[in-house]
Amino acid sequence: MKRMVAVWDVPTRVFHWGLVGLFCAMWYTGKTGGDWLRFHIWCGEAVATLLLFRVLWGVFGSETARFSNFLKGPSTVRRYLTGDLPEAAQPGHNPLGGWMVLVLLLVLLFQATTGLFSSDVDSYLYDAPLAHWVSSSLSESLTAVHKLTFNLILALAALHVLAIVAYRVFKKQNLVRAMLSGRKEIDGEVAPLRFASLRLALASLLLSAGAMATLVLVLARN
Repeated sequence: MKRMVAVWDVPTRVFHWGLVGLFCAMWYTGKTGGDWLRFHIWCGEAVATLLLFRVLWGVFGSETARFSNFLKGPSTVRRYLTGDLPEAAQPGHNPLGGWMVLVLLLVLLFQATTGLFSSDVDSYLYDAPLAHWVSSSLSESLTAVHKLTFNLILALAALHVLAIVAYRVFKKQNLVRAMLSGRKEIDGEVAPLRFASLRLALASLLLSAGAMATLVLVLARN
């Protein structure tokens, strides 16, 4: 029997849609260039803050947000692919999707890191905060890597969207609605899920923002 189950907490959903919005903003500002690069840098710092938060939330957050909950071994992935793993046993990210989440986070962290050391190779007006910490040649090389990695992120995002469409068509599940409402329709009995407090989420976000502000405001001035 199918029933609606609360799966995604508010912090996880805010992170997800905040990242989507910032990614679109960075795409536009990066492609437009010129004075928009200033906003591109600000958006990049915001993305880095969100990613730091997600790492903390993946360790200390709600059950379905924790890496230990959705990063499974080969045997569990195989059971999922063969249809032998009940959805009620993995109500959050499925075992395959869990590894996709990790890959996306790692690539985005790499992208954010290279972005911090990138330089404005066109006008040289809007270098990233930490560009002066490396040589100009290395900064320009990291800028090239930063641009190439963006294409990889686009490909991963497209794969993510295709998986959502496949779920909608073949499994009749609306994952977009689930990530908006936090509730997911699941067949079977789901064990009670543990959700972390919003105060812990706020503390994690403030810690992440503080770390990013220290990096940008202190190291960028040295």
